[in-house]
Amino acid sequence: MQDKLAVVGGGSWGTALAALAAQNTDSVVIYAVEDDLVKSINTNHINNLFMPDMKLPDNVTAKPFSELKDLDCGRIIWSVPTQFSAKVGRDYKESFTGKNILIATKGIEIESGKLIVHVLRDVFDAEFAILSGPSFAKEVAQQKPTAVSIASKNEKDAVWWQKKLSGAYFRCYYTDDVTGVEVGGAIKNVMAIATGIADGLGFGYNARAGLITRGLTEMARLGIALGGKPETFMGLSGMGDLVLTCTGDLSRNRNVGLKIAEGMSLKDITESTNMVAEGVYTTKAAYSLAKKIGVDTPIINEVYEILYNNKDPKRSVVDLMTRPLKSEQI
Repeated sequence: MQDKLAVVGGGSWGTALAALAAQNTDSVVIYAVEDDLVKSINTNHINNLFMPDMKLPDNVTAKPFSELKDLDCGRIIWSVPTQFSAKVGRDYKESFTGKNILIATKGIEIESGKLIVHVLRDVFDAEFAILSGPSFAKEVAQQKPTAVSIASKNEKDAVWWQKKLSGAYFRCYYTDDVTGVEVGGAIKNVMAIATGIADGLGFGYNARAGLITRGLTEMARLGIALGGKPETFMGLSGMGDLVLTCTGDLSRNRNVGLKIAEGMSLKDITESTNMVAEGVYTTKAAYSLAKKIGVDTPIINEVYEILYNNKDPKRSVVDLMTRPLKSEQI
């Protein structure tokens, strides 16, 4: 019997994971929205829209989303952007029900304020695991050493995904803290926007280090309030992903911050790229969620004000620095 795996979502991350999984799988199919992308992968083994410099293995093919109705494999990697995940789940509910799904998407849904695994659980019944950690898609595609976390309440399930994806340049660690891993993957994108703004305004390394460190505190504070474990935020899906996304030049969210600092509007930034910077949406969702559950998130609050209420970033820095003095503890 042929070993098959599906990747739902044809962006850069889904494509990198498809190539990774293809090393230990007979057949990997990428399901994508864009017809041109599907044709490019099947004809040239290249994702011409999101990963044009990467040659995909011969055992990776592509199909349009419409063919998800005929999905014929039990294991799926989910790489649909957060804000579109519920719709895709509803549209093809019967195809996903009862399957084993590794969620590689990071974020919080604006409409519901829910983390992605809860968004999908509301739509269909399946076994879910979460993949997160410091991992730029481009570097994974280039086979550069990378370590990530896989979270699942089912250890057997997590071990299966570990073995499927791990190899000479990609290593997976297992944790049972699904909530902690989800929160880390979501909030680090907001902090990357904040750090990009600070760097773009020339505030220096001291400010960057302070933002990252206090950003980690906010991430942990929110995650613990939602049921995550404190130690998770010191691991790959917490501190590791936060540092990478806040400092790496490949970070889309950091680049949003840099462009904000240049004076570009959020509308112009989002219209200038075909790639999703999840932090833009997560900022809005995290701001509302923190208010709802009564968690203090001053950095998230200021990023929200800058993105959605056109607050002057320099004013935000003053407001952050002049808050009432307090203990450093969470």
